[in-house]
Amino acid sequence: MDLRLMLPQLMSPACAWAESQSQYILDNGVPLSDKELTVARSVGVRSPEAIRILYLDRVLRPTDPMLAEAVEQLHFLEPNTHGLTLGHGIFIRSDLIGDVQLAHECRHVYQYEQHGSIRTYLEAYIPDLLMYDYWNSPLEVDARNAAARYLRNGLRLA
Repeated sequence: MDLRLMLPQLMSPACAWAESQSQYILDNGVPLSDKELTVARSVGVRSPEAIRILYLDRVLRPTDPMLAEAVEQLHFLEPNTHGLTLGHGIFIRSDLIGDVQLAHECRHVYQYEQHGSIRTYLEAYIPDLLMYDYWNSPLEVDARNAAARYLRNGLRLA
């Protein structure tokens, strides 16, 4: 499948999947502790009290065949994926609980807040994955940099 050509057809099912997963996290996840709220604020989140985290053994992947193939081609949501942010909902692998991962994922929450919706975020994020790859996509670079700034500022959960 040529993802660049298929992107217009993929966007609606990708957004629907992301919105349903976000709602699942919001319904089943836990709110941030006071210390975790500080982490979220430190990376720019405007509404950290709206964040919910769901800890899982692995991040969930779409079951829709077309989305599953796209995820596979992008090498996205692989078994070693640390976390996934969808709006104010965050999946984090249960073996990776810690403030660096939280800072990274909370920076993605900030990015969602800046974009205004899951759809508008994905309309920027997915084309960037195609253009730059995951590691070099601007929103991922920003999230890594925000987590690094968090660490340099000497803030820690413990």
